[in-house]
Amino acid sequence: MRLTVVGCSGSMSGPDSAASCYLVQADAPDEDGTTRTWSIVLDLGSGAFGALLRHLDPARLDAVVLSHLHADHVVDMTGLEVYRRYHPAGALGPVRVLGPAGTPERIGALTMEEDLSALDASFTFAAHTPGRAVTVGPLRIESAPVDHPVPAYGVRVTGPSEDGEREVVLAYSGDTDECAGVVDVARDADLFLCEAAFQEGRDSVRGIHLTGRRAGEAATRAAVRQLVLTHLQPWTDAEVVRAEAAATYGGPIELARPDAVWQL
Repeated sequence: MRLTVVGCSGSMSGPDSAASCYLVQADAPDEDGTTRTWSIVLDLGSGAFGALLRHLDPARLDAVVLSHLHADHVVDMTGLEVYRRYHPAGALGPVRVLGPAGTPERIGALTMEEDLSALDASFTFAAHTPGRAVTVGPLRIESAPVDHPVPAYGVRVTGPSEDGEREVVLAYSGDTDECAGVVDVARDADLFLCEAAFQEGRDSVRGIHLTGRRAGEAATRAAVRQLVLTHLQPWTDAEVVRAEAAATYGGPIELARPDAVWQL
């Protein structure tokens, strides 16, 4: 299983990155026994669809997992809808979308579709159900509610290691403040992709985002093997946030950056 960062800017697109979008892929047999690459994206925020085209033909996308419905995580679903419905080779058919309750209505509003059944040509929707896994080829997707002003979920993806010798876990915090759900999602993960949009001493409001310190604390409680900080806003010094996390987590810490790839 491998992770490619498509976009990692927090709350908005930035000068160097689209907003949240992460491509997760694994090679495994299809139903006919032929090995192929299975691909899902976690979130599709502002500017992310264009950036995704550098890494994947969206016709080959197997599923989209939306952590929550804020614009910086979903607004480029409009580009995916147009690509799948109006492709010059013909409509591509629906792709699976896993998201919070209300996802069809949110995407319908963004695409200005008064009749939500029009989205059926491009998407098949399912809602996050904690405790119930969703399988996409070799990838098993689980979710848990996290602490954000709108319904939001952390996501845990289990799949084959790149050497094919074991299962590995990628955990994604989505947007959250510290809570039990984000620790549950990240428990013993090989890589924890964790938001750290807030900064100690600068952002005091609670129930929205983690700071670097709180991200490090969550990583420590969950006993993750590697922490990758993401969702840093354009006005934030990434090295300050990294230092905050290093004060509370003793494992490897990296910063998400567009086009970076981690093989698990």
